[in-house]
Amino acid sequence: MPLLSHFYGILITIYTEEGGKHHKPHCHARYAEFEAVYDLEGNCIKGKLPSKQHKYVVAWAALYEDSLNAAWTAWQKYGEVLKIEGLR
Repeated sequence: MPLLSHFYGILITIYTEEGGKHHKPHCHARYAEFEAVYDLEGNCIKGKLPSKQHKYVVAWAALYEDSLNAAWTAWQKYGEVLKIEGLR
């Protein structure tokens, strides 16, 4: 899974799922033993992160929504990974 961003111990990854389980652009967020799937607007589609980390991912997605959309397109069309800055 290509890494898009990381911040505060949270890893944000993206990959292509054959058959598309979620049927919409999304990224995966992992923190410790937790994992969740978020759409590119920051809505949790599946899974769960601790409350604090969930809020970080939602805030990050809001700040970088355009970059997330560009990263999704680059990955789907060209297999190119566009890194996105994390929260500081």
